Amino acid sequence: MTLTNKNIILAVSGSIAAYKTPDIVRRLQDLGAQVRVILTQSGAQFITELSLQVVSKNKVHDNLWDKEAELAIGHIELAKWADAILIAPASANTIANLASGKAGDLLGSVVLASDCPILIAPAMNQQMYAANSVQANLKTLLKRQVMLIKPDSGKQACGDIGEGRLGDPSAIAEQVGLLFQNTKLSGKKVLITLGATIEAIDPVRYISNHSSGKMGSALTNACIEAGAQVTLVHGNISVTLNQKAQLIPAMSAREMYQAVMDNIAEQDIFIACAAVSDYSIQNIKKDKIKKSEKNLILELSPTQDILKSVCQLTKKPLCIGFAAETQNLLENAKNKLKNKGCDAIILNDVSRDDLGFKSDENEVLFLDQKNTIKIEKSSKQKLSRKIVEILVENFL
Repeated sequence: MTLTNKNIILAVSGSIAAYKTPDIVRRLQDLGAQVRVILTQSGAQFITELSLQVVSKNKVHDNLWDKEAELAIGHIELAKWADAILIAPASANTIANLASGKAGDLLGSVVLASDCPILIAPAMNQQMYAANSVQANLKTLLKRQVMLIKPDSGKQACGDIGEGRLGDPSAIAEQVGLLFQNTKLSGKKVLITLGATIEAIDPVRYISNHSSGKMGSALTNACIEAGAQVTLVHGNISVTLNQKAQLIPAMSAREMYQAVMDNIAEQDIFIACAAVSDYSIQNIKKDKIKKSEKNLILELSPTQDILKSVCQLTKKPLCIGFAAETQNLLENAKNKLKNKGCDAIILNDVSRDDLGFKSDENEVLFLDQKNTIKIEKSSKQKLSRKIVEILVENFL
């Protein structure tokens, strides 16, 4: 079980069980998660902001009206950042506010602004937990797909014995981890290309592009998360790759073409995410070209089209291409879908400063022969999981 590359918000509300929250943070981190904490006013009566800040290594968020944070619409940014929201401990008051859809504090606003999974771990006196109103509020939240981590039974701080104790921190962290374990691509083999290719001019200089490999890396994580066996053919990148994948470096377009063709047999899905150079240098110089006052003319030759070549195989896998465009976006993407012969194209606008190559966020259109599906701006990790869902629903 892993939470590697997952962003988890831990919301701490008013319960004596809040003393366990630093341990919950550590257990989430042990599984690989990045953790940010929302501390309610009531929660701050039981645990200090400093304690949670030291353990999480992130600023603790406690005020909807934080002027500095709200310059960037802080509650919206938090909502977009999170892959899951864990409310532990969840007090009776917090559960009531969530069931009523209130947004009077930071936690309520983030929950309403988020589309990620939400888990609540109630902690309160056994009689309070059994109260009809609390149980009715829990049923309301369950109908809205909020997930319940049931409290433990036992002796409570007040001396009562019964159901209402916050569960073990390790068990709570594992419940969060289970959110990201699925079998949608179980048994499937996926080959992904990512990063930028490098076309040498001489031993010192080269032609390349701005691709960082972030989108391909996020897709890799999403496919592995869904149970796939992944082979990565990667060019020049600025990200750390998932070591659960088979990693094959290929710096030039020619090397990437050969690596793909050598490994494409038996693959179920091919995702061409790499930014492959359309041209390579005709005559690469053996020695460094010295600067002169004259213009330098480089002769370029077209590179082999990797995506088109895979699509033309007699026994081809499901082929998904990327279209990184700056103008006539939809028209160019539809032409690429037709001309390459692939099953789907993922279109993104790389002319925008807030999206694309170096950004951690993206916004894309998923196009196949029948559908055009917009995936709204979000982290590349979230977006990749949505792409996997679409692939499974539409093709598998």
